[in-house]
Amino acid sequence: MGGLSYKAMKFLTFLICLVAGASTVAAADAKPEIRVIEEIVAKVNGDIITRGDLTRARSQLDEALRARGAGTPEQLQKALQQRSADLLREKIDDLLLVQKANQLSINVDAEVSKYLADLQLKAKIPDPEKFHDWIRQQSGQTFEDFRQDVKNNMLKSRVVHQEIGRSINISKAEAEKYYNEHKNEFIREERVFLREILVSTENKDAAGVAAAEKKAKDLVARARRGEKFGDLARDNSDSPSAQQGGDLQQGYKKDELNEALVKLIWDQPRNYVTDPIKMPNGFLILKVEEHHKAGLANFEEVQDEISNKLYMPRFEPKIREYMTRLRQEAFLEIREGFVDTGAAPGKDTRWQDPAQLRPETVTKEEVAARVHKKRLLWMVPVGTIDADTQSRSQAGR
Repeated sequence: MGGLSYKAMKFLTFLICLVAGASTVAAADAKPEIRVIEEIVAKVNGDIITRGDLTRARSQLDEALRARGAGTPEQLQKALQQRSADLLREKIDDLLLVQKANQLSINVDAEVSKYLADLQLKAKIPDPEKFHDWIRQQSGQTFEDFRQDVKNNMLKSRVVHQEIGRSINISKAEAEKYYNEHKNEFIREERVFLREILVSTENKDAAGVAAAEKKAKDLVARARRGEKFGDLARDNSDSPSAQQGGDLQQGYKKDELNEALVKLIWDQPRNYVTDPIKMPNGFLILKVEEHHKAGLANFEEVQDEISNKLYMPRFEPKIREYMTRLRQEAFLEIREGFVDTGAAPGKDTRWQDPAQLRPETVTKEEVAARVHKKRLLWMVPVGTIDADTQSRSQAGR
């Protein structure tokens, strides 16, 4: 082999790896146990992203667009194609934010447990195993994977708020300036905004109806004593709006409400809570969240709306700047043929070590185990990166 060129040697080494991989797969196939093969498309510090991850993300995006009613089949396909281009970027963002949360020692275990307990209460499934089965049916995931997704989303949200959100402040003077320069945006039709709690009486006998009425009256009393209506709705309402704290999420004009409801709530002040209203399916409690009068809304009514308008244009570039910085600090390799649309300028993310880790490997769990056993597998001292990033984070506090 002494006469082979460097390129020929490198190619031969790669072929040997492929043959070894094929032999491993063949050996696995000969056994009773079936092992799932996935292609790694990106390595992000000690984590990986596989082709299967991107396929599942694309399928979820397709379902979400269809549920949202993205238009004609042609428009749906166009939207899916445009959004799919960013799936690898989003997966890398997710891993970097979760890794950052771990570096910052952010703990959301209590919040995750509370969220799941509230969800179980709302689903009215006291048996843990049946609740886990219900999660599997609703989400298509195991309970453990669903819990991990909930945890990761909370970790990401906490990092974004802590590292970016708190640094963006919209002053009252800025909001007033926007209001005075854009008053035409705040011309209102008269509308009332409501929250609801429904205590169901469906399939209940006389005793059940009486118990439901008592529960509704107790909830009204608690709301009028100052308990948060949204929390009461989330924990007690039998309406689908319970997941949004009873928020009906739209304003109603006078002619959009029946005459009985108009008499009950139209002239009432903000935060007014009705007595229980007997409906065919239960007892309804309404709270007047807001009441926009016709004409130009006053500044106080729209201050929060204006702050949101001014916040998002500042937030979006800052989150991309932050994700670019995390990429610069990370060990990141991306397989040829895949594109990170959030790539950090000048950062070399080419796949450098085909002989060290084959394009195809067994489960992600095995890869994670290999990382712990042999940290040089990634050709970089991962611990040094983590320590350096942690030091910079602490220095910036």
